[in-house]
Amino acid sequence: MLGCVIHGAGDLRVEELPPPRPGSGEALVAVRYGGVCGSDLHYWRHGGVGDFRLREPMVLGHEVVGTVVSYGPGATGPAPGTAVAVHPATPCGVCPECAEGRANVCRDTRYLGSAARFPHVQGGFAGRVAVPAGQLRALPDGLGLRRAALAEPLSVALHAVRRAGEVAGRHVLVTGAGPIGCLVVAAAKAAGAARVTVTDLVPEALGYAAVAGADTLVRADDPDDPGWPAEVDVAVEASGVAAGLDTCLRRVRRGGVVVQLGMLPAGRTPFAGNLVVSREIDLRGAFRFDAEFDDALHLLAARGEFDGLISSVLPVTAAGSAFALAADRERSCKVLLEF
Repeated sequence: MLGCVIHGAGDLRVEELPPPRPGSGEALVAVRYGGVCGSDLHYWRHGGVGDFRLREPMVLGHEVVGTVVSYGPGATGPAPGTAVAVHPATPCGVCPECAEGRANVCRDTRYLGSAARFPHVQGGFAGRVAVPAGQLRALPDGLGLRRAALAEPLSVALHAVRRAGEVAGRHVLVTGAGPIGCLVVAAAKAAGAARVTVTDLVPEALGYAAVAGADTLVRADDPDDPGWPAEVDVAVEASGVAAGLDTCLRRVRRGGVVVQLGMLPAGRTPFAGNLVVSREIDLRGAFRFDAEFDDALHLLAARGEFDGLISSVLPVTAAGSAFALAADRERSCKVLLEF
């Protein structure tokens, strides 16, 4: 079977890999689609993402869907042949965070295609993948595999919106109109936001934000853009750059909430901490997700407009081209690999 393996910065290879066998408690899934995520692009471009650095070759991919092939000893789940999405996280279940119901920040989790631990957790960009059977989710009626490939990033967006607290009837600002930012737009609208304003440097990216349901589109590099709001109730920073965080802190109202969702560069990031104090702004982090995965699948099943965020589907044999396309924000939103 073919797999997409990162060996270092700029060194992405499509290789023949031995097919896995499901171990005790595991399921074997024939992967159909895998979404190229921003973290995959960071591994490809920089050899790491945030503080997680590559130390060995790693199969990329954590946004994967496919069909059940078989189960290992002691494992049960959806019948073979069932279309499923794979929840990419396996939390430890015993750490203080897991005990508090915050498995998404488990200190000993395993996450598909992540270099956070060593040996790295190999990912799902391969013809077949063996995962704990409990990570499988049968697709709801009406949801096909192609759209279901958005379940993981939509879960990230849903978690970020929930970290913001009540957004119903409120004005939400989203900085960054990449795939995650666009899905934050959709998640905020689904949660009842009265208005969503999105900023970005790339007009084409803002076009995808409109597809996701944004009410106002703003060029981030144009201070005179008439779409700039005087203030907003909630701001979600989804660009992963310090300038985006600065915008959120300066545009959110006094006593408002800013959620840092985009992964900022490793090391120290300066920010307007004085505003956090003088305006009593709640600055909250949002990392991955947990139970939101199931909610994401049902939301995807109910709303066909998500299809408009999938800009391209390429075969795994063209992984290099797929990554280059996914990195080109003028030409793509969400790019899928097909296996």
